Amino acid sequence: MDYSEKKSSYQASDKNVSIEQEFEYANEGIIDINREHAGSTKMAYFNIVCVVAGTGALGLPAALKQGGWIGLFILGLSWLMSIYTGIILIRCLYANGKARLSTYKEVATSAFGQVGGWVTFFFNVIILVGGPILYMVLAGTNLNQLCEGTVAEIGHVPWTIILCAVVAIPFILVKTMKEVAWMSAFGALATIVVILIVLIMAAIDRPNQINIHHDPVIWPMFPIALSTISFSFGGNIIYSHVEASMKNPRDWTKVVTAGLSTCAAMYLIVAVAGYLVYGDKVENPIYNTIPKGAAQIICIVVITIHVMMATPILTTSLSLDIEEMCNITVERFGRTKEFLIRAAIRIGIIVFVAVIACVVPHFGELMSLLGAFANCTLIFIFPVVFYLKLTGVRNKPWYELAWCFLVVLMGLVGLIFGTIEAVKELIVAYQ
Repeated sequence: MDYSEKKSSYQASDKNVSIEQEFEYANEGIIDINREHAGSTKMAYFNIVCVVAGTGALGLPAALKQGGWIGLFILGLSWLMSIYTGIILIRCLYANGKARLSTYKEVATSAFGQVGGWVTFFFNVIILVGGPILYMVLAGTNLNQLCEGTVAEIGHVPWTIILCAVVAIPFILVKTMKEVAWMSAFGALATIVVILIVLIMAAIDRPNQINIHHDPVIWPMFPIALSTISFSFGGNIIYSHVEASMKNPRDWTKVVTAGLSTCAAMYLIVAVAGYLVYGDKVENPIYNTIPKGAAQIICIVVITIHVMMATPILTTSLSLDIEEMCNITVERFGRTKEFLIRAAIRIGIIVFVAVIACVVPHFGELMSLLGAFANCTLIFIFPVVFYLKLTGVRNKPWYELAWCFLVVLMGLVGLIFGTIEAVKELIVAYQ
């Protein structure tokens, strides 16, 4: 079949082709997308692992403390669901058979018009701004903790401002997801290092932990545990940009499956070890629970560097969305003016992040609220709804529809009940 025949075939059956065929057509130019300067599959994998794993791994032992051992079942279910929604979300980018959509917002607009697009963009902004805020809260607190008893103990607020200024440099200078991929490779390595240290120290410290309590399930706290686990798989917001940065988009299914499976394996290890050893005494982040000393200091330093490198990935994704919406391109403004406009937007984003991070200095509670309110929606609910709207319902087998219903139900439980409990916890933290 030649090029024209393939294109006609695709446009005639765009709702029934497989995702592998869609990516093949994208590679061959049947669906228009510029991948002239695209990056490798390996870098896309590291982007996913860095953004998804990060602080998620640090909070999972505390999630088991909140919900009990049943959290492991929810962890496994969230892993499978997040892979599924990661695949169908990218499938939605190619659903019209004419041109690849660029952002999550464009998918929502294609499915439900302008209202759907702006509602989705609202949730996107919450995560793409909320994630960096969370990271800066953690980094500022960590550095102040490291400097305890010295002249550098200036408080978490000054440290947060300093770190935001440092993060602003790569954020302003880099332009695309490909250029921040090297940061994600370091971030993935940093997460593994911290997990290994926590495992070793927990094993050493286990004989010292007495009267530790574990629960099979804690129903009243189950929704908040679900929201924390949901936050741990929050990568959907950057998937469209990561996939666009790939030279071979047909590898997307392998990349998202491998990336999320790597994260799930790390989560399982650290969650079981942390909760088994420390039980109801475990803290979020987990490294605050291990014995004080060199190991804890290394964990704090490594994870601080990691979140500072993960922050530009999220903020770059938000900036790309805004630049896409405002049509800020070199062709339109010229190279110098385009850079100045882009820099102004990105400076505004990082200033906003710094201000909110200084005002809301509660890491664990903020993590739960973000996971419940925005991540449950963006990971479990929206991708399924958009997918069924854009590709049809009647052409799906009954078991896929049943799975879609379960995914949406999971998202609704986390969204409604998790948000209520997270707000209560944040109020208590302030009091």
